[in-house]
Amino acid sequence: MITRKSEREIAMMQEAGKLLASCHKQIATMMKPGVTTKDIDEFVEKYLAENGATPEQKGYNGYEYATCASINDEICHGFPRDEPLKNGDIVTIDMVVNLKGGLADSAWTYVVGEADEKTQRFLDVTKESLYKGIEQARAGNRIGDIGHAIQQFAEAEGYSVVRDFTGHGIGPTIHEEPHIPHYGLAGKGARLKEGTVITIEPMLNEGSWHSKMDSNNWTARTIDGERSAQFEHTVVVTKGEPIIMTDQD
Repeated sequence: MITRKSEREIAMMQEAGKLLASCHKQIATMMKPGVTTKDIDEFVEKYLAENGATPEQKGYNGYEYATCASINDEICHGFPRDEPLKNGDIVTIDMVVNLKGGLADSAWTYVVGEADEKTQRFLDVTKESLYKGIEQARAGNRIGDIGHAIQQFAEAEGYSVVRDFTGHGIGPTIHEEPHIPHYGLAGKGARLKEGTVITIEPMLNEGSWHSKMDSNNWTARTIDGERSAQFEHTVVVTKGEPIIMTDQD
């Protein structure tokens, strides 16, 4: 069932979103050669605790970490680890913050050290595809309008869109209806209603969109070893401009 959130629930989620966005800003300053994703995970857990929040995905279906940390060809759900990051690596940090019962979810892909032109273009297009989808998150539009806008833009730029993982409704639990595919046909799917809160989180690959699963049964990576990037916001559907709860600006 697709639920619509009350003004009180939205206000709580907005506070969680502000904290999550501030955490991502701190992470950005850490992305230097030699840092590990385990270092980042430990920082996030401490930062949230200091601000009265908890990492909602820790313990979810047995997941052990405060963040998902996916490096280079890992699409999503990478485990934080002690492997030092190298200049030019790309790393997606994904987290869900619980602040006094309000949830917010956001992923961001970072470059370690300096980005070459190819890498910067890949990340710029992936981020822009997120905002193409957000533009469609308006009451009266359909779910397919979001995915269609993302897919049309990303494929025209030469990248593929992952099909195996989607955005979703959120609050008061991590994953709720509706599923939000990042590909599809305009005018198809359930109609969006004011007050619905969803995540839009396109994952773009430099090669094939197909994925394979690691032996840990969590981490998905590209089937051809090409890189993957992701940007995600938690968004409130309104009659006008969508409200981005996890906006970093």
